[in-house]
Amino acid sequence: MAFSNYLGHEDQISGIEEYRLVGGKGDGLRLLQVRNGLGLQCSVSLDRCADIPRLTFMGMNMGYFSPCGFVGSAYYDRREDHWLKSFTAGFLTTCGLTTVGGDAQDGDEFLPMHGTIGNTPAEHAHWYRKGDLLVIEADMKDCVLFGRKLQLHRVLEFSTTENKLTLTDTVENHGSEPSPVMVLYHMNMGYPLLSEQSELIIPSDRVIPRNAHAAEGLQQHLQFPAPTPGYEEQCYFHEFDQRGLAKIYNHGIGLGLAISFDPRSLNSFCQWKMPGEHDYVLGLEPGNCTPDGRVAMREQGRLQMLDPGEKATFRYDVVFYTSYDEWKNA
Repeated sequence: MAFSNYLGHEDQISGIEEYRLVGGKGDGLRLLQVRNGLGLQCSVSLDRCADIPRLTFMGMNMGYFSPCGFVGSAYYDRREDHWLKSFTAGFLTTCGLTTVGGDAQDGDEFLPMHGTIGNTPAEHAHWYRKGDLLVIEADMKDCVLFGRKLQLHRVLEFSTTENKLTLTDTVENHGSEPSPVMVLYHMNMGYPLLSEQSELIIPSDRVIPRNAHAAEGLQQHLQFPAPTPGYEEQCYFHEFDQRGLAKIYNHGIGLGLAISFDPRSLNSFCQWKMPGEHDYVLGLEPGNCTPDGRVAMREQGRLQMLDPGEKATFRYDVVFYTSYDEWKNA
């Protein structure tokens, strides 16, 4: 007998539904609630780059939700480090599209912290079923008068036969001049996935501490302590020759995940270690640049450029596990 014969409506088991938040700084935010029917659930924020503010697996929270909570794009402040005042973090915040890192000056252009795309609403979005997939497509523009004219087309695919999500981004230069393109996928692990019982594996070929403070903790960079007052963040840049991979599993809750990507397109990976009190978060962040900024990328010969009409595609997969052996062998 067909599986569907048991159902009154296909959304009985899995599906995508649209909601709006009421109250606070998140008032009016359009959220798509996704359920794959196997234990994976998340929200996708159409008013914030179709990013993923919340994600749970088997009823357990996987991401970090910052003290800012839900914040609408109207509250975004691009001055200095005020980006942090609207940084929901969540399971995914996208940084870019022409700068990543702290605010900086590049010639005559001021570059706001981590760029503006993560605070940009989708101009067009739709969702549908395609075989065993739940699919969301969204378009965001990063354009200014007399300047860059980039468009981001995002496709999120959620499997209904396994606990897996795939993100595919295509950035296209609609302008008449070459443009930098910088992306960093700020994926933020949080409690209870993240705790002292978490096992972290990043099988990179090289690990480079971002600064002297990070170098002091290099031997323990894969270990996470309990929440620590006054902890100073540490960042590690990982380089992969063949396949990009980062995995985390919490032995206390028996759940984990693995992030995989192609290091030919996402050729940088930043591990952001921040086990502070209330700021208890681990960033696993594939990108085509480091958070050291556009000027540093240009000086290192690593700044990716898009010619007029040219496209760049970035993709990664996240698979979720209930079995330690399956996670270990992923």
